[in-house]
Order: sequence, then C-alpha cells, then structure tokens
Amino acid sequence: MEERVHRWSRVRCGFAVRAMAVEFPEVEGHPNRLPFDGCLTLLDVASDKAPSGARGHRVVLTKAAAEAALPSLLGMAVDYKAGWDGHDARQKCGIITAAHIEGNRLLVSGFLFARDYPEFGKEFGGVKAAAGLDDKMGMSYELADAHVADMRATVWTLTRATFTGAAILLRDKAAYRGTSFRVAGSRASGSRASGSRASGSQASARCSG
Repeated sequence: MEERVHRWSRVRCGFAVRAMAVEFPEVEGHPNRLPFDGCLTLLDVASDKAPSGARGHRVVLTKAAAEAALPSLLGMAVDYKAGWDGHDARQKCGIITAAHIEGNRLLVSGFLFARDYPEFGKEFGGVKAAAGLDDKMGMSYELADAHVADMRATVWTLTRATFTGAAILLRDKAAYRGTSFRVAGSRASGSRASGSRASGSQASARCSG
C-alpha cells in the first residue's frame, strides 16, 4: 500500500489556503470508513471559554502556530465521550487524513470507523441527522507542548504546539462555538505549564480546546 502526503497552497476568494493531506487507496463501499469534515478551531481568535488544561484562561491559537503544526495533525485520531460533552482520548473513533487553513478557520476531514462504532450510523446517518444534529455538533483540538507567550495575560496566546488529536462534541460544549462537524451522506472509498516563567513559558502535557 502506498501512502502519499500532499502539501499545497492556493488562493481562493482572496484568502490564502494552506493544506496537507494523506492519500489512502480508495476502497469503494468500505464498511468501516464514514467520511467526515469539520472546522476544528478558529485561529487568531480568542476562545469563547477556557479549554481544559488552560487554568481557566481563554486562549488564542495563532495562525502561524497552526500552520507550523499542520503536519502533526495528519494521522491523528478523533475521539468522543458519551453524551458528546467532552474529550475521551481512549475512545478513538476515527482518523484525520487532511487539514487546511482557510481564512481564520482550521478545517479537517477524515474517516470515522463506522463498523466499529455502529452508533455513528444511527446518530449521524439516520433520522437525527435529517433533523439537524449536524448543526449542533462541533470539534475540539487536543494539544501537547503548547508554548504560551505570556502566562500573566488574561488570554493565553499559543505560539507553538503539537496536535495530538481532536474530539467530536456538541458545539456549545466546545471552547470555540464557531466549530462544526458533519458526516458525508454516504460512505466512501497544555494541561499544565512546566516552569514558572511568566513569559515564554512551555505548556507541557495536554491542552484540549
């Protein structure tokens, strides 16, 4: 099996678009691939509420940091928590295969493991999806080694980070209410800061936004 990583940049409607994707072989009607896409987070914008691990601070993930970390997002898992109200990194239910930045949005796509998690077919592919469940769902990133520009600031600015995954959850439970998540209509082929410096501090461990 051959996997290729594609990276490109283009301009659309006046906005620069930077993207990366892992190309997998197409398998028509694969029972365990349910395509999804979504907006993982907003960039250069303060979160609506404090993410887990941010010590009660709202955060800003800079576009520069997101661009540098884009390669770390590919191949990372998406997870979910019963009730769709948070993160559970051990409940890995899919994989991110593509990511791109468009304007101030970090957009992702990939596959859910539909056969392993048949509830997704019921929740997203059935009556509830038709009733507008997609409009209520969002996403939340998971980070490690996040660098906070100034830990004394009311709003923390993240200038460097590594993506370790993402969660699917109700939009109003996410730190950014401007995120989104939806599935395709058919199947197709830092929680704690290390060190006490107030400026330029390294936030190790996990941060979930």
